[in-house]
This record gives sequence, C-alpha cells and structure tokens, in this order.
Amino acid sequence: MKQFWKDKKFLKDMLVIAIPIALQNLITSSLNMVDTLMISELGKSSIAAVGLANQLFFFYSLIIFGINSGSSIFISQFWGKNDTENIKRVLGLAVSLSALSGLIFTMVAFFCPEIVMRFFIKEEIVVRLGSDYLRIVSLSYIITGISFAFSIASRSIGHPKMPMVVSAISFITNTIFNYLLIFGHFGFPELGVKGAAYGTLIARIVEISFILYFVYTGIKPLAATLKELTDWTKEFVNRYLKTTYPVIINETFWALGQVMYSAAYARMGAEATAAVQVASTIQNIFFVMVRGLANACTVMVGNKIGAGDEEEAYNYAIQFLTMSTIAGLALGAILGLTPDLTLKLFRNLELDVYNLSRKLLMVAGIFYFIRTFNSTLIVGVLRGGGDTSFSMYLEMGAVWLIGVPLAFIGVLLLKLPVYIVFILVSFEEIVKAVIGLPRVKSKKWIRNIT
Repeated sequence: MKQFWKDKKFLKDMLVIAIPIALQNLITSSLNMVDTLMISELGKSSIAAVGLANQLFFFYSLIIFGINSGSSIFISQFWGKNDTENIKRVLGLAVSLSALSGLIFTMVAFFCPEIVMRFFIKEEIVVRLGSDYLRIVSLSYIITGISFAFSIASRSIGHPKMPMVVSAISFITNTIFNYLLIFGHFGFPELGVKGAAYGTLIARIVEISFILYFVYTGIKPLAATLKELTDWTKEFVNRYLKTTYPVIINETFWALGQVMYSAAYARMGAEATAAVQVASTIQNIFFVMVRGLANACTVMVGNKIGAGDEEEAYNYAIQFLTMSTIAGLALGAILGLTPDLTLKLFRNLELDVYNLSRKLLMVAGIFYFIRTFNSTLIVGVLRGGGDTSFSMYLEMGAVWLIGVPLAFIGVLLLKLPVYIVFILVSFEEIVKAVIGLPRVKSKKWIRNIT
C-alpha cells in the first residue's frame, strides 16, 4: 500500500472533494463565530440563550445529517456505477424525510419554545430571550433540511463546489442582516437576539434559492422532476431504510447525547453555558479540515466499493485515518496552546466566562487527535463502507453508557468545574477509538449495498 503522500491519484481525488467541503464547513463555522461574536456584545445571558436555543436546531441538524449521510452511501456507490436514475430516487427520499423532520421540529420550536428552554435552564431572562429567538428561527428548519439534502447529494457525485459557493453567499447574507438587525444600524430596528434569528431565516431563504438554481441549471444527475424524485418501489424503500436507519438512529441519539451534555453544563449556570458556547464555536473552526477529510473518505471509499475495488477501498480508509490523526495532533496543539490568542476575538467577554473558556480550550486540545480520528473512522470509513449498524452501536454505546452518565455524575454528584467535566466526557472518544480500530483492520465493514 502506498503512503498517502506518495499516492498522487489519491491525493488529487481527495483534495478535489475535501477542499471545497472544508471551505464550506469553514464558512459555516465562521458564520457561527460571527453570530457568537455579535451576540457576545449583548452579554452572557444572550450568549447562553442563543446557545441553548440552538441545541434544538443542533439536534435537528444531526438527524438530517444522519438521513443524508445514509443517502450519500447509496449515492456514492450508485455514482460509481453511473446509475443516475437511482441517485434521483435516493435524493427524493432524503428530501422528503428531511422536510418531514423539519416540520416536526418547527412545530415544537414555534409553539413550545419556553418548554424547550426550561429543559436546559431556569433563569428567566435566558428562557425569555431563547424563546424569542426560537419562534423566529424555527421557520428556517424545513428550508434547511431541503438545502442539506441537495448539498450532500451534490458532494456525493463529485460536485462539492456548489455547496461551498452557496454557503459563502449565505454567510455574507447572514452577517449583513445580523449586523443590521441585532444592533439597528442604517435605520433598521434594533432587535437583539431576535435580529440574529431573522438574519438566519433570511440567509436560509437565499441559500435554498441559489441551490435550486445551480442544481437545475448545471447538475443534471440531481435535476430531477417530481416524478423522478418519488419513483420508489416498496423493495427500493426497504433497501434504503435497511441501510440508512442505523445512521439516522445513530445521529439522533448521538445528537440527543450532546443535548444532554448541554443540559448538564447548563446546571452550572449562565457562565458555564456561555463558556461552553464560546469554546465550541472556536473548536468548530479548527474542525473544518477534518470534516472535509471525513466526507471525502465517505465518497471515495463508497465509490471504490461501488466499482468493486474493495482492496483499494481498504487502502483508502487507512490513508484517511492516518491523515486525520496527524491533522488532529497538529490542530490540537494549536488549539490547546493558543487560547488567549483565539479568545481575543471576543472582546467583551466577562472575566469569569473568559477564564472558563480558556480552560475548556486547553483541555479540548489534549483530546483533539482522538476526536479527529473517530470522526473519520465513523463518518468516513464505517459509513462509507456500508457498515452502518456497527457504527450505530459503537457511537450510541460510547455516548449513553460512558459520556452522558459521567457528565451528570461530574455536575450533580461531584460538583466539578465545567472543564473537568469535559475531561470526563472525553473518555467516550477513547472508547470509540479502542473498539473501532480493530473493526477497520478486520475489513468486515466493507459492504457493497447497491
């Protein structure tokens, strides 16, 4: 097996897919950074409110990520066989399931925002601000689900530039309207956190408009009619669900686990909640390269399996895991050693929030390379290879048997500071790596599902 730095074809194919995806994730994470930076000007209650309110969207986004990750397994392998008819059928299922999920979350967020906020925190000012934000931003959920389905399908057939360009347009739109509506510049009303919600809604409308325009004018394999999108047989739907339901369940319960972590941190008050939001925003900026690698791995491994080249699929998997570990070590060192530099972006952070954020970033840097390894292992290798059931049991077991219990033990029983609780939670990553690596070496994850 060639080392990845000597395999020119591997590097070329990987960079063509990974760079646009990484740039798209950088744009998305930068958008979250800009949101948090602007909202931090309003104080820690506003940071905590928007951060906790967005846990519902985070939960929803991971469900639609599960739906579309499962779909991308099929689309990648069908693309390897040049089967565009089935690509359109899978896209139609992904759009339908994403929109249906969006409708459910929209109804919860629009009609019951106070219940959602009080699940996390009891501070009335945080509940009120978060509820105001949720009612408005919930109107973007269905739009986001449909956009997500087309974006991931586009990546899976070798068109990653389109989602990147559209994300850039969405980023600019959101930033402009946040600036105008949060602070009331140039004659616009000063709406605070409501302004951030309206900015997001406007950006999502612009985003879906451009995605549909680009797809139906330039990406023929996805430019399907309504009949082509819904031309399903019972056997086709069953085959789709058999492979994708473990991914959907995996992402749903993994996301619910992350929500439970947020609930645990929120028990410590607005300071800890705001610090976690700030630290997570910075971590996500550092994670963009690894997301690009993981998604490129899904596509390239899936293409090789679909084309019947299973040995090359295994070689690709090992090369991606090696790259993600090296990247994780480098990025983790930077993240852990430069917290004061990254936190300078948040000029008006209160001292207690600043100090907690600093410690969280230092701890995150230590565990970063394991996190990047696991991201590629689960999203890239196991799912790209069609081994969705094993990845489901691995991730759900680590989160719910280790991470969540340790989080609440640390917060409620031991009364530990938030950065020590974060260390306890990170043990789930060690378990995933220890169990997942032997599975990769066994090659049992390589399954041609098409």
